[in-house]
Amino acid sequence: MRVKGPSSKKHKKKILKLAKGYYGQKSRVYRRAKEQVLRSLQYEYRDRRLRKREFRRLWITRINIAARLNGLSYSQFMHGLKLAGIELNRKVLADMAVSDPEGFKKLAEISKAKLEEKQTANV
Repeated sequence: MRVKGPSSKKHKKKILKLAKGYYGQKSRVYRRAKEQVLRSLQYEYRDRRLRKREFRRLWITRINIAARLNGLSYSQFMHGLKLAGIELNRKVLADMAVSDPEGFKKLAEISKAKLEEKQTANV
């Protein structure tokens, strides 16, 4: 006969504690809870990486909209900033686009000026 000692009980309690709030058997039956907890932990791991991608997409979208309101595409705007030596990350630029349109407009003007400067130098 197999002894089910303190360590196995401790492990089951840990899994059932993690399964708190799940629907039906998933929160009460150890076997179902274990399946759901393992799946939930996989989703958690995956989504920590997805969140970074989704936020970057959101920031790029916001910058693109604000840049187009100032007569530039996203890529032109970013290229102009790079030529001007302005190193602001996308998170900060997106926040400026939403909360400080005047400041963003100044950045767009700087970006435009650098792009035009580069075009005249190439001609």
